[in-house]
Amino acid sequence: MKRTATTFVAAMVLLAAGCSSDGGGGGSTSGADVPGVTDTEVVVGTHHPLTGPAAAGYASISPATKAYFDFVNANGGVHGRKITYKVKDDGYNPATTQQVVRELVLQDKVFAVINGLGTPTHTGVLDFLKTNRVPDLFVASGSRSWNQPDKYPGTFGFNPDYTVEGKILGTYVKDNLAGKKVCFLGQDDDFGRDSLLGLEKVVGAVAAKGTYVTSNPNVGPQFGQFKAAGCEVVVLATIPGFTALSIGTAAKIAFKPQFVVSNVGADPTTVGKALGAAAPLMEGLVAANYLPLSTDEANPWISLFKKVNTEYNNGAEFDNNVVYGMSVAYLFVQSLQAAGKDLTRDGIVEAVKKNGFGGPGLVPLRFSATDHAGYGGTQLTKVEGGKAVFFGTAYTTDDAEGAVAPHTAQVVTPPSNGVPAA
Repeated sequence: MKRTATTFVAAMVLLAAGCSSDGGGGGSTSGADVPGVTDTEVVVGTHHPLTGPAAAGYASISPATKAYFDFVNANGGVHGRKITYKVKDDGYNPATTQQVVRELVLQDKVFAVINGLGTPTHTGVLDFLKTNRVPDLFVASGSRSWNQPDKYPGTFGFNPDYTVEGKILGTYVKDNLAGKKVCFLGQDDDFGRDSLLGLEKVVGAVAAKGTYVTSNPNVGPQFGQFKAAGCEVVVLATIPGFTALSIGTAAKIAFKPQFVVSNVGADPTTVGKALGAAAPLMEGLVAANYLPLSTDEANPWISLFKKVNTEYNNGAEFDNNVVYGMSVAYLFVQSLQAAGKDLTRDGIVEAVKKNGFGGPGLVPLRFSATDHAGYGGTQLTKVEGGKAVFFGTAYTTDDAEGAVAPHTAQVVTPPSNGVPAA
């Protein structure tokens, strides 16, 4: 009975929200009050794993995003509005994600959800955000689910989609590790499935493959299988904790493959902390990135983000997750600038579709009316002396049969004051 009553109330709230005059993801507007927007403030929110199995590394993303917003606020905000950023901990639990996103939308009245993190978590809130016409911007995951403009017109990705990344990592394997047996371990969701799809488009069927779930921190059976199969290369579509678990488990059974890892689970600082004294086992690990590396002191974006980190993020440890969080924030500020002073939900969705954004990324963003995926490629990295180092050139491709092609990017530098112009 309680469930029925709750469902009825929720349905009435959604109906009321659906009749709201301000849209997101394709709805019309009539100039009425916009949720989360006043003349002096825009309120946005997110769900992130501040605790739980994915907290390692990922918990530092939202504070970095907020730090950049605070920096922009201190410099006058955007069109006279300060950005208020509400962060809800979902523990990387899909049921909790649904609860906290409902709070953001129905209680906190956020204008938009920014960079909600996780494939299994965010998948469950797509329909709710669409029904409530809330722009769903720059999802922190490379699932192809975010790139469905017809079904989810207000949802946009940020990360390169996992099939694109899988194709690029597969190209490295094919070109540099030809003839070696390849295994694959991936998360048991779109993250793992899409990564494997991209990998096998290039290298063909892998010799052995396994999956993991975040609630079971044991990959011993999978790595026993890989060792028995004689695999010499292991490609991982793993979050950082499971990257470390995989490397450590392999070492315990005297299995020494070449690891090739998705960018989402390859930050050396995060993985190294999880490995502890075994951190040197990361040496030689090949991965990918599409943003400047936190250790590249000569990069002007890193100089900007380090300054912001020191002044507005309490001097938190500066790693690739911090770079990621600030890069997302920079893109959102660009989007607000492009949407104009008369800010509406439809307006910001249209601004993102128009794209034309320049920022710290090594490859272009794919945004258009027909493509809502994020970055269109990556560049390869290798861990040397405990640090990730870029090598070769950046590559772009698609999630279908398109070629993996070298990309020579025009270098974009940040504005002198660190805030994108309107």
